[in-house]
Amino acid sequence: MQVATLLGLARSLAIYHAVPGRVGRLRRLYAPFVPAGGLCFDVGAHAGNRVRCFRALGARVVAVEPQREFARLLRWMFGRDPSVVVVEAALGAARGLATLHVSARTPTVSTLSPAWLERVRAEPSFRDVRWEPGPSVVVRTLDDLIAHYGLPDFVKIDVEGMEEQVLAGLSQPVAALSFEYLGITPDLAAACVDRLASLGDYRFNWSPGESMRLAGADWLDAARMRERLPAICARGGSGDIYACLSPQRASTLAPDTLAPGRERPGAGRRATGAWPRTR
Repeated sequence: MQVATLLGLARSLAIYHAVPGRVGRLRRLYAPFVPAGGLCFDVGAHAGNRVRCFRALGARVVAVEPQREFARLLRWMFGRDPSVVVVEAALGAARGLATLHVSARTPTVSTLSPAWLERVRAEPSFRDVRWEPGPSVVVRTLDDLIAHYGLPDFVKIDVEGMEEQVLAGLSQPVAALSFEYLGITPDLAAACVDRLASLGDYRFNWSPGESMRLAGADWLDAARMRERLPAICARGGSGDIYACLSPQRASTLAPDTLAPGRERPGAGRRATGAWPRTR
């Protein structure tokens, strides 16, 4: 393993596992969405901090990660846990192969999207980031995961400009999910909102940066979320947009009255009788 890759791996571990208080804040954020015994897809699992959080909440996890070094790390961390499956692949709109553009020293921003890369590399916050064409990786879809592992209770998507394509590979609504947004690419966030609105009657909220708190006083429908996006993105930085399928359920998830996670009838059901271990 090259020195730059080792440094990038160490950097990600420090960012996602060494910050005091992060674990507790993550659990409080995700508890309303992740029922004990449920199923989560962590798309862009990276260093595994969300996987660890979902397991602490009692959920089974499918961790999807295309970077080989981080897939190996995830297997080392969770390989003895029968409730975690590591899928070494990327997700997109359709099955196939794609080139991973790798940033060895800052692997959190490795991407499959050359268009996204060209947009962000000119921004000051990315001025020190360097990408190189990396390996060809397998691309699957969310529909593939659902067919194999079952319908998830929650899907976390963090894929550096590929969020819209990942959602394009989903043909049915899921109970709840999150996707990353960047302030410098508000159009991509809007496209994700539109895609979800085409699948179901979602309500939306957002969590800026690594605050791990929902910022909106109310959950918004798709039209109101699109209206709010320019102001959210104008603040710069990044964050995550949360989507909840049921308006009634969203009303119980107000930021000041987040309820404990609840079992949703039929959620997390498996497509087969056993929990598959296919990687």
